[in-house]
Amino acid sequence: MSARFSYRSRDPYGIHVAFHLGEHPPVNWVFARDLLAEGTVRPSGLGDVRIWPEEGGEADSLGLELASPYGHARLNMPMDVMTAWLGQTYRVVPAGFEEAALDLDGELSRLLGEVS
Repeated sequence: MSARFSYRSRDPYGIHVAFHLGEHPPVNWVFARDLLAEGTVRPSGLGDVRIWPEEGGEADSLGLELASPYGHARLNMPMDVMTAWLGQTYRVVPAGFEEAALDLDGELSRLLGEVS
């Protein structure tokens, strides 16, 4: 299994993850960027997404657990890789500026255009 993490400035609060499971279509998850950031320093999350730092072995890692009615996954990722990637998301949209990055007027116009 492989996973592709992505961040989009038009969805500044969310982290998108696509899990590729062989020949099946990818399984997509979205969770809060703040949850991932908090999970790098202490156990975080209640419910479907839980993230925590793990120490030990040759390098620290980040644990990620996902649960749904359809299945359960537990993953470990290199902490240094994830914190570097997360840092890049904060360079795209700094913490506290997420609302400014949203195009609420554009989204509202798009939705109203679809309704009429």
